[in-house]
Amino acid sequence: MTNLPTIALGDARVGFRGRILALDMSRAPGTGLPSEELERRLLELGFVEGATVELLHQGLFGADPIAIRVAASTIALRRREAMAIVVTEETSS
Repeated sequence: MTNLPTIALGDARVGFRGRILALDMSRAPGTGLPSEELERRLLELGFVEGATVELLHQGLFGADPIAIRVAASTIALRRREAMAIVVTEETSS
């Protein structure tokens, strides 16, 4: 693993750029989906270990949903679903 600080993508702010380290369904209770189903959907959408992510936009009311660029796709997710995506921030070189 890495010794870089990690956060849940659901806690990130607009402009965040990072890399996915893992999916952790225990961080995302109350999504309305069984954890196996949420994990399957996230993987199908491209939220896989090592993929780059950028938080592009958030909804006006309650900052939900959020628009995330993962690899070359833009996906809208609820913040509570994005809590299952563990990321580390990319540092500028």
